[in-house]
Amino acid sequence: MFADFLHRLTRPDPDPLPEGDARLALGALLVRLARSDGDYAQAEQERIDRILAARYGLSPFEAPALRTQAEALEGEAPDTVRFTRAIKDAVPYEDRESVVEALWDVALTDGLRDAEEDSLLRLVANLLGVNDRDSALARQRVEARNR
Repeated sequence: MFADFLHRLTRPDPDPLPEGDARLALGALLVRLARSDGDYAQAEQERIDRILAARYGLSPFEAPALRTQAEALEGEAPDTVRFTRAIKDAVPYEDRESVVEALWDVALTDGLRDAEEDSLLRLVANLLGVNDRDSALARQRVEARNR
């Protein structure tokens, strides 16, 4: 179903992602993080919906539909390293930094720092080219909002 999208995303020199594809790629990355601890909770799904709705101005019906597509894409996407590197090559730094913040938002949904999610988030931030300082600042912004 997503073969053409994944092929375009993982080409050696991908073009910048069009808006719809960028939404889908971010959604898939959020889903991958939420699933990383083996417990893809309803609260995480709802948080992903809120992130997608706020980030892209989606309605309460459009955001879950996008998440459902992202869940399917995540299941077909290549390993996290190739998938994330492809996003890095196609998305400007400022947007990648906000992607890391959105990932922290999902990871901290339950108020806990899970080892699997933490590990994947560190890997993803690095692969996206977001340095440790900017990732930590993103986490701190999320923690401050959730207090």
